[in-house]
Amino acid sequence: MLVWICWLLSLTIVTYASVQIVRRYPQYGFAALTGFYVVYLAASQVIAARVVDFDLGIYVFTAPASVLLYPFIAQVIDMINEVYGKAMTHAAIAIVFISQVLLVIFFLMVNSLSPAAVFTHEEAWQDIFSMSIRITLASWVAFLVCSTIDAHIFSALKQRFLQRELAFRHHTMLNPYVWLRSSVSDAVSLTLDSIIFVTIAFLGVLPILPLMLGQVVIKNIIGFIDNPWFVWYKHMLKKGEKEGEPGQGRV
Repeated sequence: MLVWICWLLSLTIVTYASVQIVRRYPQYGFAALTGFYVVYLAASQVIAARVVDFDLGIYVFTAPASVLLYPFIAQVIDMINEVYGKAMTHAAIAIVFISQVLLVIFFLMVNSLSPAAVFTHEEAWQDIFSMSIRITLASWVAFLVCSTIDAHIFSALKQRFLQRELAFRHHTMLNPYVWLRSSVSDAVSLTLDSIIFVTIAFLGVLPILPLMLGQVVIKNIIGFIDNPWFVWYKHMLKKGEKEGEPGQGRV
């Protein structure tokens, strides 16, 4: 229960904070969203070292704990794309990728040092933070491919159904075209991420189908659950636009 309380609370805080920054301080909006993006991906790289069981009642899936954060990553890409467009989303992806390269370099730098005699956790440290080249490569390839595809699908669906979305006269939370671009882009990117990462990282080493299935199912379930937060984000942005707050011309 605690894991879901933390998950819901963190997603709510970040979504609300993002809207307030974008609406009230538009000059900092892109930087703030990209900052959240960096934190999400860096945290996922660290907690991926812990493999956990997800008991859905009818079946228990085994997957890295980081699957809890991948929907956050997919959502923040959509949040950036919604306000700043596809070109700026690609810029954010590039910034975040560079941050992950630096993260790996920093780990390698620290791991090259000799541990102090008083540090009694060296073995545990190395187990967690010594990333193999293959796993690192898998993570980078999956990130670049899936983030780029997510941005393209989201932008294409937004442009394709923009007039229908604007013509929808009911509450934004009920607008099917907002739900469509968020859910479809996330589902495709999260599924491809699982397939690409597991294949590159573990093909010929571990049975990849169970690992792949676990990640695909859990990521997509959590990814679907977090869609209301993106729609809420869109609703609050639209509300701010109607109230005439600054920085809303891009929404």
